[in-house]
Amino acid sequence: MQTALLHVAFFCSLCVAIAMSGVFDTVLVDLGHEHYAEKPVSQLPACLAMPFNSLVNLGYVLLGVYWLRNRTEGRGAYFKDVFALMALAYGPIQWLRIATQGRRPAVLDQWFTLPIFAWVPVWCSYISGGWSPRYALVVEVASLCSYGLALSHDLGFELALGLHVAFAVVQGLRVQRRFGDRQSLTYLGAAVLSCVGFVVLKLLDRRLAEQSWIFRHLSGHFCSKVCDVLQFHFSFLFLCRLTRREKQACSK
Repeated sequence: MQTALLHVAFFCSLCVAIAMSGVFDTVLVDLGHEHYAEKPVSQLPACLAMPFNSLVNLGYVLLGVYWLRNRTEGRGAYFKDVFALMALAYGPIQWLRIATQGRRPAVLDQWFTLPIFAWVPVWCSYISGGWSPRYALVVEVASLCSYGLALSHDLGFELALGLHVAFAVVQGLRVQRRFGDRQSLTYLGAAVLSCVGFVVLKLLDRRLAEQSWIFRHLSGHFCSKVCDVLQFHFSFLFLCRLTRREKQACSK
């Protein structure tokens, strides 16, 4: 886990340093509680002003801890640990954005999402063709650089995210066809459905609140984050299962 920790810490520190330099200060991000369906509670501290939208970020932390404690043998442990550490890092970043409504935490929240999705094709590449540090570095650096699209167009981040999602799904289907079974297909389907929920519920956040009072508390944003945690979890299950199956196939 030490190598995974060093790699994730390096790239996280790099992103924080660049974001804090102000390079992305012109990127369009939603700032202010008015962009969320859940209404802030003035009696609570800023870190809990929107209780459900804040506390849901504990899900990323708990998920990261769970998968870090899950023992995996061989090189697959590195890929699992990197993914788990990404989840562990993303929770506090998203919580910081919710608590402060600051521009730079919002930029980091968006930016961190991209290399997380990009790690899925990197892991898939390892399953299908073995470990290639060069490929992993190229994909992750390209992923980080793709956030530059947000500087050139108001929908640049959405375009970059869409490309990342498509790339991850295509690579997941490719390794499923080669090494998968019915169980891994179930995990892949659940991950894709969770991803759809993650995107759609976020977009419908305020519209859902207009339809029912419950979505003014358990908002579309909150449900979107629940789907995101589930997406993470099912991706872990899918990729870990295929890693084991590939290893078994090679040993025969």
